[in-house]
Amino acid sequence: MFFSPLFWILAIPGLVLGLWAQSRVKSNFNKYGKVRTLRNVSGAQVARDLLDAQGLYDVAVEETQGMLSDHYDPRSRVLRLSPEVYRTPSVAAAGIAAHEMGHALQHAKGYAPLQLRSTLVPATQFGSNLAPMIFMGGFLLQWLGAASIGYWIAWVGVALFAIAVVFTLVTLPVEFDASRRAKALLQSQGIIVGDEMTGVNKVLDAAAWTYVAAAVAAVGQLLYYVLLLTGGRRD
Repeated sequence: MFFSPLFWILAIPGLVLGLWAQSRVKSNFNKYGKVRTLRNVSGAQVARDLLDAQGLYDVAVEETQGMLSDHYDPRSRVLRLSPEVYRTPSVAAAGIAAHEMGHALQHAKGYAPLQLRSTLVPATQFGSNLAPMIFMGGFLLQWLGAASIGYWIAWVGVALFAIAVVFTLVTLPVEFDASRRAKALLQSQGIIVGDEMTGVNKVLDAAAWTYVAAAVAAVGQLLYYVLLLTGGRRD
């Protein structure tokens, strides 16, 4: 599989885009993580202020460990921020905290793409782990002589992986919308003023590209599986 030219042709765009996006995230976070906001409030306070302004008093804000491990948990209605965001009064921290608050607002408003993504989580976790093994097992059976059963087993692997691909595609509008909400609220609530918005845009836009890269990589891998099964390549 990994020696196939077709595999690398389809994998390289997502790989290159992912490396570029990750470098942008790190460089922008390092830069704007050192720039204090004029209001000088931590990411935790930004999140709390924005949640309260939207009437989301029941959503808790907690600190969690791990670099850029920030996320919103819709099951427990908790917004968890990494130490670098939770404790720091920086432009980067304000942007990331507001973005995660945007997910809490999506949840409260019943934003359809977020609901769909949440529904897909169990199947995605199952499929993304087992799909490659099922596909390669079925593909191997074809070469060993059990063509019919191997063919259909391989397609089961493709179907399971397709669920994971749908998840990455649905994630795009969810993340873009959360950033859009974050930027608007930061300005309307007076938390970010003037040129500080430039830093917020760069941090959140860089993060958005990581999701684009993940989607491109997933689609490329799915195409490779399909082309192998349909005779696009027999390497």
